Amino acid sequence: MLAIFNKGLVNAPQELYSPASLCSSRKPKLPGAIVKDFVSSNPQNAFSMSFGDDALLAYIQPGNSYPKHQRLLCGLDGIYCIFLGSLNNLCSLNKQYGLSKCTNEAMFIIEAYRTLRDRGPYPAHKVLQDLDGRFGFVVYDTKAGQVFSALGENEGVGLFWGIAADGSVVISDNLEVIKGSCAKSFAPFPSGCMFHSEQGLTSFEHPSNKMKAMPRIDSEGAMCGANFKVDVHSRISSMPRVGSEVNWALGGSTA
Repeated sequence: MLAIFNKGLVNAPQELYSPASLCSSRKPKLPGAIVKDFVSSNPQNAFSMSFGDDALLAYIQPGNSYPKHQRLLCGLDGIYCIFLGSLNNLCSLNKQYGLSKCTNEAMFIIEAYRTLRDRGPYPAHKVLQDLDGRFGFVVYDTKAGQVFSALGENEGVGLFWGIAADGSVVISDNLEVIKGSCAKSFAPFPSGCMFHSEQGLTSFEHPSNKMKAMPRIDSEGAMCGANFKVDVHSRISSMPRVGSEVNWALGGSTA
């Protein structure tokens, strides 16, 4: 999967940027070239969507070989979700949210996002803590102009993110795609964490703790983005109280 968001829509952590990209033999690419290369790797099974200058989403449908992880792309009412992995408790979650038992993981994420965004103040970390399984996903809300991404703490599904030549944020489960697109400005997306385009990167497993960036040095001795980890010695002073009008994806807690 591949998701690219314009820097005007998403402000990536500054620690993802690496000055070594400027002098690297492999230069970062522009979004159009990134998607073109991604689609050309499997043109018969690839699918891509462009949302003006704001976003690009691309997806390769499973071919004859059985993929290691389930990959889903769904859209509803201007909300799009690319989902990797599976949820062990999907049936109970669908029942909890009043959804059809045939609802897949990507549609569940969309419905949960939309319902909780519009109808009730429920913190995002509580929603994600209820998900049992190996998962990673990216949600793009075209109406609200917001991006929401998360990666489960269980090993098995991985995401990477980096910075394209024009400053756009690139997210993919394919490390080679990220390396080829972002040069030295990339890093693994941290497990047990969520990223919102307005609130930034936080841990949904440890919502009371701040995040810290640890510089990454590659085999060539160059700084290569940063690993983001929960700072167990630093706590958020207070969790904000919010009202029903707040967007669920902002992650605030209720009184």
